[in-house]
Amino acid sequence: MKVRNLMLFGGFFIGISSINAQDKTNLKLEEAIQLAWTKSNEVSLANTKADTKKHELQSAKNNQYPDLTISGQFLGLNEPTISSNISLGDSGAGMPAPGHIAIGQASLKVPIFSGFKIQNEIKLQDNLFQAENAMASKTKEDVAMRVINYYANLYKSQRTIELIKENQKSAQQRVTDFIALEKNGIIPRNDLLKAQLQVSKLQLSLDEAINNETIFNYYLVTILKLPAGTKLVVNESDLINFPKDEIPTDEKPALENRKDLEALKFQEKASQNNLKMAQSNYYPTVALTGGYAALNIQHILTVQNAMFLGVGVSYDLSGILKNGTEVKIAKSKNLEVQNSEELLKDNIRVQVQQAITNYDLAVKQSIVLTQAVEQSAENYRIVKDKNENGLADTNDLLDADVEQLRSKISETISKVDVIQRYYELLSTTGQLSQTFNLSKI
Repeated sequence: MKVRNLMLFGGFFIGISSINAQDKTNLKLEEAIQLAWTKSNEVSLANTKADTKKHELQSAKNNQYPDLTISGQFLGLNEPTISSNISLGDSGAGMPAPGHIAIGQASLKVPIFSGFKIQNEIKLQDNLFQAENAMASKTKEDVAMRVINYYANLYKSQRTIELIKENQKSAQQRVTDFIALEKNGIIPRNDLLKAQLQVSKLQLSLDEAINNETIFNYYLVTILKLPAGTKLVVNESDLINFPKDEIPTDEKPALENRKDLEALKFQEKASQNNLKMAQSNYYPTVALTGGYAALNIQHILTVQNAMFLGVGVSYDLSGILKNGTEVKIAKSKNLEVQNSEELLKDNIRVQVQQAITNYDLAVKQSIVLTQAVEQSAENYRIVKDKNENGLADTNDLLDADVEQLRSKISETISKVDVIQRYYELLSTTGQLSQTFNLSKI
């Protein structure tokens, strides 16, 4: 008998969980996504990483400013033996012994030329910051897609529960009628048992659907950081009558909008800056140096207002020979990023084509399954009339009833599948953020 097929409808969900539903909250899909963007731990972590890169960029910019240092020392002395070539005259007095030494110094170092290392380091950190920002946006899109799937699956389970309960009422009434018919000897006991078995299987399917509802409700409550025990009720209009914008037909919008691809492009620029930094070690570094010094050796020497100004040049000659390896490493890393970028582009093309195909298939299936609802309803009406006139047995009646329920559930799932595939297509082409105004978060 086809009654056993009813058990398959719970199969599109997995996992075991439970919560005590107390509050009922009617939550729009866009509201759920906005909550996830503001409260999700994943989004918070991604934003923190972007902030870290921002601080590293500022640190790199600070390297172009002068270095100013001030130092001072006050040193106590024992009774040292002092000799000096400076004539002390004919007094015959010995050189006095100092009790302490005081030293004060201020120095200023202004970088003039460093082989363009400072400028390239700033550009490198800026590109890494932009790449991290792009990855933060990609994280938000991934979180949004996860919320959409949880939201859609929660609606599927809630709608399935409604349909099973509706069918359960008629199945229970059928059992009541069959009990009376069996007592009067109109139908065999076997037909009554078949009707009772259908009620039992409906109950099992209902229990599984309720369990699925609990699971996805828990998933959404967790990711949205809502109070434990919150019972969510999804909006049918967000999933059934959702107005769809222009449907992407190729990979062009994906190559223009995908945030992970954008991040790789910035990383490729950063690797070029890193190569230039390695090459800058072939050049000397030049800096302007100035300062002020004061010295006091008690009873012997006092120096005040000693100012100096000059140019310092350093050139690591041994580094010229060693730096060739560093340059090769930087070139190799740059090539790695370029290859990763091309590989991602290939994967994007495949993902977009698959998403387009999946969406087209979902639309076609939804049309067929909508027709199947009308067909199964008419089939059940005909079989029911035949059964009442003794032209169809109980097996035929129960099978027709199951097919009618099955078609209703399948139609509901197919309509939601169309919306899910639509959002997946937007996500694959990098346009999901535009739909939910991600840039405002």
